[in-house]
Amino acid sequence: MKVKAVPREELPESMNYKQALQWFNIGSYNTLYDFIAEGLPVTVIGNVKRISKTNAQKFWDEHTK
Repeated sequence: MKVKAVPREELPESMNYKQALQWFNIGSYNTLYDFIAEGLPVTVIGNVKRISKTNAQKFWDEHTK
């Protein structure tokens, strides 16, 4: 899947999964699901799922060696 590059600062604080793919610069929902399985927090309200940029950055920092 090809995702259009968007500068991180232009993405909203509360990102949907497609925007999270852009934030992480990955092209696969499966990889995003792996991140979620590894502990990336997701806020779920009804059928709406969002990932905050703050939590994405914290997750990224915790997994950087």
